Amino acid sequence: MSAAAGSGLVVVDKPAGLTSHDVVGRVRRLAGTRKVGHAGTLDPMATGVLLLGVERATRLLGHLMLTEKAYDATVRLGAGSSTDDAEGQLGEPLSTALLTEDDVRSAAGRFVGALEQVPSAVSAIKVDGKRAYARVRDGEDVNLPARSVTVHELLVTDVRRDGPWVDVDLSVRCSSGTYIRAIARDLGAALGVGGHLTALRRTAVGPFRLDEARSLEQLAETFEVLDLSAAARRCFPSVDLGADDARAVGFGRALAIDLGAEGPVAVFDPDGTFLALYRQQGESAVAVAVFVS
Repeated sequence: MSAAAGSGLVVVDKPAGLTSHDVVGRVRRLAGTRKVGHAGTLDPMATGVLLLGVERATRLLGHLMLTEKAYDATVRLGAGSSTDDAEGQLGEPLSTALLTEDDVRSAAGRFVGALEQVPSAVSAIKVDGKRAYARVRDGEDVNLPARSVTVHELLVTDVRRDGPWVDVDLSVRCSSGTYIRAIARDLGAALGVGGHLTALRRTAVGPFRLDEARSLEQLAETFEVLDLSAAARRCFPSVDLGADDARAVGFGRALAIDLGAEGPVAVFDPDGTFLALYRQQGESAVAVAVFVS
């Protein structure tokens, strides 16, 4: 445990049964600070990569929310669910007797590319200032509009029968905002047998992968963060500045430079210390978020 962990990112392997907020609470105690936040919520049933920011790194999280994510999931075909996953009330079972592996693989292929996806009604999306799942819990009917998402890759890694059910293992790489529960629901609908999610493990958030994630037990033994400067270099294109431009960044001034990317771009002082996120605006670079003064 460290009361002076410093600013940086922590890659947690979230266990099942905890909310993302529960994990934030645990890490706050371990880090000795209230300034801890997370990028991208994981449902209690889900496990895997949860990216947390500590101290000044919490300000990076909003810029990391739009990064690509990857998941391993299991879809059960044969019934839908009120929550599109195993925690909800199952609908009427539908026969999968005539369903073949080729049918499953062919239908799954329809969910690759740019999609208009209707999020699960029990998502964390806000409707008139209130989370959709809270409205459902209060007995309201929630109909969310479709959103544009991109599934870069969807691999069917296994198809197997379990009594009346057909279980399908998927490996998915997708844009932020993609709901794997919705893919389970829509795959079942496309096959005419209903479907819901029974397991979900997030294997990557941007450049951060499961093999570097640490359990809460490991963090309790040795709490360390990925330094803010190292984290910024991993997450964004980077530009090293000269001394004069580095001083200007401290005042949030525009820079007469070409970042070489649309942004956000991480800029660093001559010693390699992360200063700010900038973006290109015409012939100048302007501040998005300044982390030093």
